[in-house]
Amino acid sequence: MMRFLLLFSRQGKLRLQKWFTPIPEREKKKIIRDMTTMVLARQPRSCNFLHWKDLKIIYKRYASLYFCLAIENQENELLALEVIHRYVELLDKYFGNVCELDIIFNFEKAYFILDEFLLGGEIQETSKQVVNRCIESSDMLQEYYCEGETDFPGTWRKYHGGVYEQTCILTCGLKGIEITAGEEYRSRMYCI
Repeated sequence: MMRFLLLFSRQGKLRLQKWFTPIPEREKKKIIRDMTTMVLARQPRSCNFLHWKDLKIIYKRYASLYFCLAIENQENELLALEVIHRYVELLDKYFGNVCELDIIFNFEKAYFILDEFLLGGEIQETSKQVVNRCIESSDMLQEYYCEGETDFPGTWRKYHGGVYEQTCILTCGLKGIEITAGEEYRSRMYCI
């Protein structure tokens, strides 16, 4: 199981952090400081695998960003390296050759892509196409919501409790998003 994923720049600035186990804030800050100093101090041609406390640290540099992943000792290092690479491929597909500025200014999309790919420290979806479809569906939904549209494509209306509700189902792989609009928008995830 993965414990955490950190993205930081060559200058040691944290750009993204995802914790898969509960850790106190003080401990998180110490871990971030330890990881940045340990990884940035290594030679460019050094091995990308480290042992730290009871964890294995796998890191990879892409352009000016370091992707650092902590896994348990019994986990496979090469699979963790592939997880990092797959996440970078997903970011590249969405942003078109992702750079540090994309992560800084669109951090919510970077987190969303990560959440579609990983869940609870395990790989949720291995297919890049399925993850990309989910991201496209989410973007389409956000676009309609931000523009104030009330009629989503493929919607139907129903009368429920004195309020006309509008329901939209966007399918993406095995997941769907149901949006019900009454007095306010409420959403929930479910499998179809």
